[in-house]
Amino acid sequence: MINTVFSFLAAHISAYGAVFIVSMIPLIELRGSVIVGTAFGLPWLNVLLLSIVGNILPIPFILIFGKKLIAWMKTLPMLSRLTHWYEKHLLSKSDTIQKVAFVGLWLFVGIPLPGTGAWSGSVIASLLDVPPKKAFPAILLGIFTAGIIMTVASRGVVGLAHLFA
Repeated sequence: MINTVFSFLAAHISAYGAVFIVSMIPLIELRGSVIVGTAFGLPWLNVLLLSIVGNILPIPFILIFGKKLIAWMKTLPMLSRLTHWYEKHLLSKSDTIQKVAFVGLWLFVGIPLPGTGAWSGSVIASLLDVPPKKAFPAILLGIFTAGIIMTVASRGVVGLAHLFA
């Protein structure tokens, strides 16, 4: 399946274009784009920088319009159930984030776990009415942290892949 995805991306857009696009996809974001870039054999610094830029681009819009977007998605029959679940899931983590504010948002975005990332962190900040001027630096720091972690991890995994071939 992964080979099919890579073949599709390689046939229709450049490897760099694939990294950039994947970095903007909710829930996949930088974590996935670094892996895609590594799998394509691109230089790590180019992948990291392109992934960071792509992951940052949607964040100001989410911080400003996130609450309205969630409210609108709840009205759509196809997305209503998923949106309610997603909001409940994110808000369940809000106590921790509010207690430690900047550091909490930074760690939530920066530690690459399922359901965390810049999109989720931005939506939480928006739902909790954290001013964008306060939320953006923490999210930005989280993106850099996740980028470094994922770059090191993906290079290690890809570097060891030849042992299992």
